[in-house]
Amino acid sequence: MRFGFALGLVLLVATSGCGGGSSTPESVVRAWSAALGAEDNERAGSLFAEDAVVIQGSTATTFHTHADAVRWNSRLPCAGRIVALTHRGSTATATFRLGDRKSGPCGAPDEAEATAVFVVEGGKIILWDQIGSQIALAH
Repeated sequence: MRFGFALGLVLLVATSGCGGGSSTPESVVRAWSAALGAEDNERAGSLFAEDAVVIQGSTATTFHTHADAVRWNSRLPCAGRIVALTHRGSTATATFRLGDRKSGPCGAPDEAEATAVFVVEGGKIILWDQIGSQIALAH
């Protein structure tokens, strides 16, 4: 009886995060960062919603198609290791320590960081807003 209860409790805890766990803002940001670091631009692009908006400085870009998102991700010169991640509701703010991608050097100075705000709905990024950086993340 005790074994059955313990097993049921373990299964409950193990499955409680499965349904929505993959769509939390934090998990989406972590998945995007991992995809970028692995040079998986297809996966990184798949994390953006149709008509997602990316803001860098005074430039805003809208991804009308999945191909737009893949193309933008493929042009990012730097990967980033998350060094800080906070969230509130559907918004996550992440600071990344910039580094080289497999496709080439980042060009960032040592210890360079960039910060972006992500708004996530339905497991997809609808807004990516670079709010701070020591270098531009995309050309």
